[in-house]
Amino acid sequence: MTFWDNKRILITGGAGFLGSHLVSELENRGVSPSQLRIPRSRDTDLRRWEHCVRAADGQDIVIHLAAKVGGIGFNRENPATLFYDNAVMGIQLIEAARQAGVEKCIVVGTVCAYPKFTPVPFSEDDLWNGYPEETNAPYGLAKKMLLVQSQAYREQYGFNSIYLLPVNLYGPGDNFHPEISHVIPALIRRFVEAVDEGRETVEVWGTGAASREFIYVQDAARAIAMAAEKYNGPKPVNIGSGMEIRISDLVTMIADLTGYTGKVVWDTTKPDGQPRRCLDVSRAEREFGFEAEKNFREGLQATIAWYRMNRSR
Repeated sequence: MTFWDNKRILITGGAGFLGSHLVSELENRGVSPSQLRIPRSRDTDLRRWEHCVRAADGQDIVIHLAAKVGGIGFNRENPATLFYDNAVMGIQLIEAARQAGVEKCIVVGTVCAYPKFTPVPFSEDDLWNGYPEETNAPYGLAKKMLLVQSQAYREQYGFNSIYLLPVNLYGPGDNFHPEISHVIPALIRRFVEAVDEGRETVEVWGTGAASREFIYVQDAARAIAMAAEKYNGPKPVNIGSGMEIRISDLVTMIADLTGYTGKVVWDTTKPDGQPRRCLDVSRAEREFGFEAEKNFREGLQATIAWYRMNRSR
């Protein structure tokens, strides 16, 4: 017997970037498609209570990945939407799962919940020691409330809800839309197009001084599956690679891997976002044995190859 045997599993956002990789990970662990419920947003609007009730009904495990997300530009233009949609979806789904008698709820939060000036590497114990970076705050705080809800429900109802904090994801199948993509897919698209069009300059937001940590999406999916199987605690858990890179170095690496040889122009009127981002990943290793495996450069190569193969579809 394994943890997943005969379990009915709801995965919100299961058709998305992380969700599709998680589905593959679960199938590799013996989960059959008949065990999975993967609602689509066009049919199941988690902002509506009755849709959350319908989604959670009859399920043993709920994995909440669904989110309204975007890059810095999208965040600046849509703070109210990001706050409302992410808070309402999560709060209602967790309550519906509790009422439905779900045995375990896995809530996937965001690194954007951390304070702007968190000591590096980010420890889960510092999560409440300040306000998030301004462009991320509405989204980050909305998702952070789901941690409060998970802990409160555990205390009052004995509801087994765990909370994971993944760092920035990247990999094949990412969202490359120019208006809502995150930094890696946005840069890959920009440099690939510059190479194809023979452009001599590429403009990049910010100063390049900020740093980020990234985790390959397949590693993140494996971490979620491992946490579902083995972790039953109230404390939030970082999911990351423990590798920090400056944005300027990331730009240089992507330019090199895409074959771009022109000039990079930094638009310093645009924000850098959070100054540094790198996680302490020791709790995940200690609690359920997770360590990231994918080499960053190889992961970028795979992501670029996927984009070049699929961008015209």
